[in-house]
Amino acid sequence: MSRRHQYSVELEWTGNRGDGTRHYTAYERDFVARVSGKPSLEGSADPAFRGDAGRWNPEDMLVASVSACHKLWYLHLCAEAGIRVMSYHDHAEGTMQEDAPAADDKTQTENPGEAGRFTSIVLRPEITLAAGDDIALAHELHHRAHALCFIANSLNFPVSCEAAITHQ
Repeated sequence: MSRRHQYSVELEWTGNRGDGTRHYTAYERDFVARVSGKPSLEGSADPAFRGDAGRWNPEDMLVASVSACHKLWYLHLCAEAGIRVMSYHDHAEGTMQEDAPAADDKTQTENPGEAGRFTSIVLRPEITLAAGDDIALAHELHHRAHALCFIANSLNFPVSCEAAITHQ
């Protein structure tokens, strides 16, 4: 049986300096994302694209989404298998490739790039298990978590996991 889940986000651009988008340097890339009943998230563009380095950018959020989804499935599978995860800390890293513009492209005024895309995300979780729990099974469950991760299943580039698992 198939189930559908809906997610609703309101996003408000907060970067109008008073003259709107008159020129690409005339406005901030800042925004606020809101989901009913949850704290707001302040975002911007990546600093490479005139954004505020102190705010989340869409690229950060994508990498965080993949990491969080994998972690949630992993913890669930460990609980079902009797593996006691005592700590989990991921060092996730995404790589985005920005292509060079065509020689005759006159639309680019700054940060000349054409279609950019993520080419990979690598998850590097450091996991501590309770003493005596099965490390081999704990590694195997990462493969199952990856196969079940909704976010990773929605992407068109590789997501890999390089887990380091130890005992307490």
